[in-house]
Formats: sequence, C-alpha cells, structure tokens
Amino acid sequence: MSTFTHAGVSLYKGEVKVRFANDALRVKVLAKNGHKDIDMIELKHPMTKEEAVAYLISIDFATRDGATNAVVKAALESAQEVRSAAPKAPKQPKAAPTVESIRAKADKPKTTLTKEQIKAQLANTEDAPF
Repeated sequence: MSTFTHAGVSLYKGEVKVRFANDALRVKVLAKNGHKDIDMIELKHPMTKEEAVAYLISIDFATRDGATNAVVKAALESAQEVRSAAPKAPKQPKAAPTVESIRAKADKPKTTLTKEQIKAQLANTEDAPF
C-alpha cells in the first residue's frame, strides 16, 4: 500500500480535491498544470491516503485563523467517505494448475499453419544480402 509524506487540497477546474505527494515540489507541478489555491502540509510520518485524510480532518485542516472553509471541509469529508466506503477486496489467489489444464495447453497447436505451409513460405524467402 502506498504511503505519502505530504497532503492537502487544491482547486482545479472549479473543484476542490484532496491531493497527496511524497515531495513538497508537487506544489510546483500542480501550479504548472493549472491548479489554484494549493495548500499542502508535511505529514507527521508517511501515511496512506485514508490515514492522511483522517489526519487532515483531525487537525481541522479546513479552519484557518478561526474561519472554516466550507468547501475544503466538504472535500475532506467527501474523500473520507470515498476511501472508507469502498474497502478493497483481497485478491483471490490463482488456482494451482492441474495436470488436465497443462495437457490441454500442450495439445493446442502453436500455429494455425501446417508444416507444409511453413516450408513453402520459407522456400519463397530470400537470404539477407550480407
């Protein structure tokens, strides 16, 4: 599972979204790509996206100087809902191959051409001139 060292929000095409990064230089990349109102902080320690969103909510990231930015708060809550509502299903391990499945693969022809057709094609090719 990926971890990130920086998290915050940015405004892009009229929508505020939570952003994650492993470097403070991500701010420059976001700005270059047209993001506005970029606000990112360094996390206490590397965190998953779920942990980072929970941390931003716990430190009241949406509130600055006593005023709460409702749009930022809504983006954080939305990100928390999305990340906690959709638990990832564990991957199912592949079944071990059976003798029958191996034989079935071995019995399949590797090509649709017959040996005679392949010999005819090879006979019509030229050798390289070197």
